Amino acid sequence: MLLRAPVSGKVLKIMRESADPVALGEALLEIGDSYRLEVEIDLLSADAVRLRPGLRVVFTHWGGEGELRGLVKRIELRAFTKVSALGVEEQRVWVIVDFTEAPEKFAGLGDAYRVQADFILWRGERVLQVPGSALFRVGEDWALFVIERDRVRRQIVGIGRRGDFNVELVSGLAAGALVVNHPADELDEGRKVRLFRVRGKSFLRW
Repeated sequence: MLLRAPVSGKVLKIMRESADPVALGEALLEIGDSYRLEVEIDLLSADAVRLRPGLRVVFTHWGGEGELRGLVKRIELRAFTKVSALGVEEQRVWVIVDFTEAPEKFAGLGDAYRVQADFILWRGERVLQVPGSALFRVGEDWALFVIERDRVRRQIVGIGRRGDFNVELVSGLAAGALVVNHPADELDEGRKVRLFRVRGKSFLRW
């Protein structure tokens, strides 16, 4: 009996290695087109709600040189429950991403390969930002410590978008200011400090 493949592509998996009776509708082969790969990413549902179709995605740690780029194709409407490595039940959502690169650039990838995806939620130019660990609350405002003339001064600032590590500043600080990261509880306004460096990192003494 001659069977014709419904699509062109490469054989990904053979369900039957040798002659054997098969049932009606039973799968014999899995066929895939390596030039039309898409990426399936499971995200926490709380993160998935921030995405939208057409959002840019950057892939790293995929095994080849440089980065690969893509666009969000769709976000599945139905979530599923997954138990994390810590034993916590999480609601996760499948996000489907299409590559925007030429197929030759990701030719080394195949079915079920692993990649790391970064979603570009927002991008700006000449953005003033500081480490989130430099900020602290003063009432309802955000503040940080800056060093001026060997003394610490508390500065109220306005913040914008927040990333995993850095925060955008929209007011209260000029570019080039020297900011205290991870300020100690005993550090206060007007304290005289001395800046020194060890192995390329800056530290304070007072």
